[in-house]
Amino acid sequence: MTLTEVEATARAAHEGQTDKAGRPYAEHLAAVAEGVRARGGDDDQIAAAWLHDAVEDDALSAHWLEEAALSRRTKDIVLAVTKRAGEAPEAYAQRILDTPGALLVKRADLAHNADPARIARLDDEATRTRLTEKYARMRALLGLDGD
Repeated sequence: MTLTEVEATARAAHEGQTDKAGRPYAEHLAAVAEGVRARGGDDDQIAAAWLHDAVEDDALSAHWLEEAALSRRTKDIVLAVTKRAGEAPEAYAQRILDTPGALLVKRADLAHNADPARIARLDDEATRTRLTEKYARMRALLGLDGD
């Protein structure tokens, strides 16, 4: 798949979904893909950025991912950044660190998720605080504290 095809697939898979602030979910996907690109990511990583939440959010199945015309590296990155039910944050972070190329995608994801302007759009103070702490903890687990 070309990056254009990956983007179109991701946008279609998340059609109608919104983030916690009610914004179209595709805005987050585009921001993460651009964040990967701006940080020097390659096409495999940019493709993974577009698809980084697709399996986790059940927008696309793990079977679809396995059968898709994507590089093994892209598939491995998507699977690495896909949180699993009941998984400890430490295990999740370790899988990302153990998968070549995944840290850059997660770094871009966290950067957009923790963007103060994005967090400020959330109506509930408790949610803003919970998410800010959650993202900070994951950054620490991934060694991105000073980043």
